[in-house]
Amino acid sequence: MTTSDIVQKLWNLCDVLRDDGINYSDYVTELVLLLFIKMEFENTESGILQAHKLPDYARWPEFTRRSGLNLLTHYKTSLLQLSQSPDPLIAAIYADAQTSLKEPRHLEQLIKSLDSIDWFSAKQDGLGDLYEGLLEKNANETKSGAGQYFTPRPLIDSIIHLIKPQAGETIQDPAAGTAGFLIAADSYIRSQTDDLYNLSEKQRQFQRNRAYLGMELVSSTRRLALMNCLLHGMEGDDEGVVHIGNTLGSSGSSLPKSDIMLSNPPFGTAKGGGGPTRDDLTYATSNKQLAFLQHIVRHMKDGGRAAVVLPDNVLFESGVGADIRRDLMNKCRLHTILRLPTGIFYAQGVKTNVLFFQKVSQAATGSTQEVWVYDMRANAPKFGKRTPLTRTHFAEFEATFGEDANGKSERHDQGEAGRFRRFSREWIAKEKGDSLDIAWLKDENAEDAADLPEPAVLAREAVDELTAAVEELEAILAELGEAESI
Repeated sequence: MTTSDIVQKLWNLCDVLRDDGINYSDYVTELVLLLFIKMEFENTESGILQAHKLPDYARWPEFTRRSGLNLLTHYKTSLLQLSQSPDPLIAAIYADAQTSLKEPRHLEQLIKSLDSIDWFSAKQDGLGDLYEGLLEKNANETKSGAGQYFTPRPLIDSIIHLIKPQAGETIQDPAAGTAGFLIAADSYIRSQTDDLYNLSEKQRQFQRNRAYLGMELVSSTRRLALMNCLLHGMEGDDEGVVHIGNTLGSSGSSLPKSDIMLSNPPFGTAKGGGGPTRDDLTYATSNKQLAFLQHIVRHMKDGGRAAVVLPDNVLFESGVGADIRRDLMNKCRLHTILRLPTGIFYAQGVKTNVLFFQKVSQAATGSTQEVWVYDMRANAPKFGKRTPLTRTHFAEFEATFGEDANGKSERHDQGEAGRFRRFSREWIAKEKGDSLDIAWLKDENAEDAADLPEPAVLAREAVDELTAAVEELEAILAELGEAESI
């Protein structure tokens, strides 16, 4: 069985859970609580994990030898005990964990189904990859929650290939989600170091416990991230690789500086007082991506590098948006922008980009002299279930980007008919007013009404733009001493 076959088989177990009144939104959480116990056992028995992380009572054989009400009771008790574990990582993984299963026969069926899987085949690809495949399946087939902006694995792999993380570097994702970027970085480093065997024991310990750090606001998503990391051999500190907290609040201020920043911050504008509360950011904004961008620049070490997925509005928003872009280009070498195709995220109308930049210093000015833009969006295939995004779609971009992780390889402007072009910092300031929304190719697909975003997407974009405009006007009124809000 291939990994995708096993993922599909695991996904089909949802039919069992539906009989117990569990819907899709709760499915992955319910399944992974049990699946993690199985995978922890398999990983330890095969030597991937150095020692069992789970106590005796919560190991897989303790569930396979029981049946009926005795099994269900033991499972519920085990989840409660795990949530109170003296091991802070296990306690974090099982915090507030409880099963919604009511029928012992359904739990028995799940356990038998998990036992019937060809785990030898799964181990060949890595149990962590299998688990991640299940998370991606959930993201692709559910219509809300974490799946809305799940970063496609081919995009993550392409970014990692270009950024080239090295053993000994610290890597941070301040909007970690299920830790896809951090795990891909670890996989890349393992591929370059014979699964860390080329490193000293001290270096291996650093990679397992100190190299990676993420922060996630949603506790259920963090649970998935911690499980995902542990199954990939990434343990982190006492709180795990991914800490719980709000990067745009006080928790984010205390995050350390890192060599590499990799992130796909959540889209949208904060509502109802849920905006950034950081007082160490240079520019106040309710736009979450603009706030995350400031965090990333501030928390990168001098000489560090970053790749960040951001929606179009970050590239063209006026007012404070322009101020933040100028600040970015002063403190960093913004060397490459990749205009991504639409349709690679769940919300079909969302237009996104990847910004690649290198930190010069927090006090630097004029660090960006030129920006190279690769347009992968114009005349691109319509991606979706019928035309899935694959790594091969990034081959041309990777070739033009070059081998240097800081974008310093020799490059060639392909002209108005090509996808890769160079724009001077002076031109961006004079001709674009510091907007980085730069396009030159005529998109033949854009004229097809069927390819236009859904009305709800267009409405959301309009609301976000109007909200930003109102905030700017309120700021002007405040400066003029007017207390009233618009």
